[in-house]
Formats: sequence, C-alpha cells, structure tokens
Amino acid sequence: MNAVLSACRVTSCVQEQAWNEARLARPVARPTVQLWRYAGPGVVLGRRQYALVQACRLPGADDLVVRGAGGGAVLTGPWMLSASILLPPDHPLLGTGVVASYRWLGVLHAGLLRDLGIDAHALSPDAVRHHDVAGSVPWACFGELSPWEVAVGGRKIVGLAQVRRKQGVLLASGTLVSAPAWPVLCDALGQPAEDARRLARLTTSCEEQLGAPVLMEVLAERLSLALLDLLGPH
Repeated sequence: MNAVLSACRVTSCVQEQAWNEARLARPVARPTVQLWRYAGPGVVLGRRQYALVQACRLPGADDLVVRGAGGGAVLTGPWMLSASILLPPDHPLLGTGVVASYRWLGVLHAGLLRDLGIDAHALSPDAVRHHDVAGSVPWACFGELSPWEVAVGGRKIVGLAQVRRKQGVLLASGTLVSAPAWPVLCDALGQPAEDARRLARLTTSCEEQLGAPVLMEVLAERLSLALLDLLGPH
C-alpha cells in the first residue's frame, strides 16, 4: 500500500482543518501525509472548547477554528511545523487503541529530533503519570503532557492529536521549531499573562535546544522522508 505524500504547504489553520475534515469525509484507502507551515498566527480550539469562540479576540476570522480532535487550544504560526497523517481504519500502526496509536508517531518525532542533536524523548503513559503537573496550563495543548508526546527534559516540543471516524483515522502533530508568541494566545482567549510565562517554561523549541536558527524546510524534508519510509509499501 503506497503512501501519498504532498509537498509542505504554507497555509492558515482554517485551511488546514478544512483539508483534514474533507479527507475524513470519504473512505481513507491508503496512508496520506500533508505537512503544514503557517503564514501568521492562528488559534485552533479543541472540540470541547466551543465556549471560547465568542471570547476570542484575534483580528481575523480566518485565524480561529475548532478542530475535530479534543484537547486544549493550539497556537499555530511561523514557529510551528505540523503534519496531518491519514490512515485506513484497519492500518496496523493504529495499534490496540487511541493511546497506543500515538506511540509510533511520538517515537518517530523523537528520533528525528535526536538526529538533529536534540535530547528529545517520546513519553510513555507511565512517564506521563509520574510527571510533575505543578504549574500546568490545562486549557492549552502545550500546557500539559499526554502519552507519547515528545519532550526535552520534561518540556514539551511536539504535541499530538487524533480523530477517529469510520472512514479512517487522522493523526496530527505539531513541532515547535522556534519559540511561540504565547502572549498572543493568552490575549486572544482572555487568559492571564502568567499563563504565557508558564507556557514558556513548560515548552521548548528546536532553536532553543540547538542555540541556532533551524530551517523549516530542512526539518520538513526530514520529517517527510521519515514518514514516507515508515508508511511506504507494506
């Protein structure tokens, strides 16, 4: 079963989520991968965060969208590289359940970052249970850790999400290439400024870890090749 992989697109979070929903509206016959970069900041809310939509103060309607997956709010922008991975519902990588389905993707991202010289690790469910949650920001995706997400010294660098439909399964990832503008997210959702400072402490980025700028194109190419190698012919 050959995987379909398209070139990385520069987009908005609204266009990205529309692409995801359109692909899940019909049967997923084979693995499909799309990588995303963002021209400007945007807020993606979890499906249970509809109450925050009216309070959002971002200047453009195109900057706000509610995704099909659960979890907390995500701040997309030029600092993030994202991936949408669609799998047929019976694909072997989906494992035995929702949590197990994340394992391969977290391990792949962690290995990719270690190859760049970043001491990144995908956190097992047991590691997450024993992680100190003091100071977490539960309303934000990057404000807490979930199983098989990727962290460096306990600081999150890759977030994961999942949508399951009878037509197929969407796995999504977001990697912090540079430091996000956390105050933008807190201001947009009317959250306290202290939460922005907490998010900065709870997260890290490729640039922070390497002490130098990281070319988004290079990281996108490496992620594309790693996904294609894993999802290629079976």
